[in-house]
Amino acid sequence: MKYITKFFWLFVGVLFIFSGLIKINDPVGTAIKLEEYFEVFAEDISPLFLSLKPAALFLSIFLSAAEIVLGVALLIRWKLKEVLWLLLAMIVFFTFLTFYSAYFNKVTDCGCFGDAIKLTPWESFTKDIVLLVMIVVLLLTRQYLKPIVRPAVGAAVTALTAILSVGIGWYAYEHLPYLDFRAYKVGNNIPKLMKPSAPLRYKYIMVKDGEEQEFEEYPMDDAYTFKEMVAVNPEDGPKITDFNVWNDQGDFTQEILSGNKLLVIVHNVGKADRSNIDKINQLVQDAEKQGIAPVVITSSGRQEFEAFRHEVGLAAPYFFGDGTVLKTMMRSNPGTMLLQNGTVKGLWHHNDTPGIAELKGLL
Repeated sequence: MKYITKFFWLFVGVLFIFSGLIKINDPVGTAIKLEEYFEVFAEDISPLFLSLKPAALFLSIFLSAAEIVLGVALLIRWKLKEVLWLLLAMIVFFTFLTFYSAYFNKVTDCGCFGDAIKLTPWESFTKDIVLLVMIVVLLLTRQYLKPIVRPAVGAAVTALTAILSVGIGWYAYEHLPYLDFRAYKVGNNIPKLMKPSAPLRYKYIMVKDGEEQEFEEYPMDDAYTFKEMVAVNPEDGPKITDFNVWNDQGDFTQEILSGNKLLVIVHNVGKADRSNIDKINQLVQDAEKQGIAPVVITSSGRQEFEAFRHEVGLAAPYFFGDGTVLKTMMRSNPGTMLLQNGTVKGLWHHNDTPGIAELKGLL
């Protein structure tokens, strides 16, 4: 039992640190996932969950940092009993979230490991159940885990971990994720990712006499009743399925994905940060002079955006896009993206708005 306990100790500690680091790498993305949960719970449980949406970013950084801190504290065996109880409370909370997502098919990606590792709801729930069992075992067998640092050292290491974790998360919020796992990261070609990497193959789920059977080809026997068609190789499907840009004249997606384009992405003008808009305006003017077509994409309504662009002097053609897609493309509001024939050459938070020389150097 001693060796099982030590294996569980190492596994749980490392996994919590890894999970926390992945999420705190992209605190805005984690906040978006929390908002999705709050909206689902507000609809199904209580409207009071909507009051948590303004705190989503704080909770994103706090919960991610807590995972890292508790993982480190567990590995150094500081305040072991208290840490294990806190880990148990956290995993019970996560298990509820993943079970709710899986059973009611509400949130199809729990965001447990951000965009780095995608898990289905039932895979996420299974992972949490395994961790729950491990933590319970650790609580019951913690006598095998003797302290490995003095209490004062443990307290100092834990406090330093907390400060560093929050600092990492806040820096990522004020700039962009350190590691980008999204489909729109630098180097990716959007048109290519909008197509399947290989022909999709399907299997047919049919029912006959109350029993389900699977077929690679649609059966001609009329005794079978069609239930569903399932992709056999979904990993070969398009990685980007919802990128569209339009205005009142029609769809301009292909035009945006051709030539050199500087995209200024404004998710929502009501929440847009105006502190660096002068730098963005200057970049727009300089880009146009250098043959890089500036384009603004927003999810706000026409009237609302017209008021915004006149207020801040943003002189560039604008189009509309889906709000969720724009948040996936750019974690900053506003932010800039440089495209060359649909290939992402650069991404910048508004705090890091580049000069024209940097843009030209990337083309």
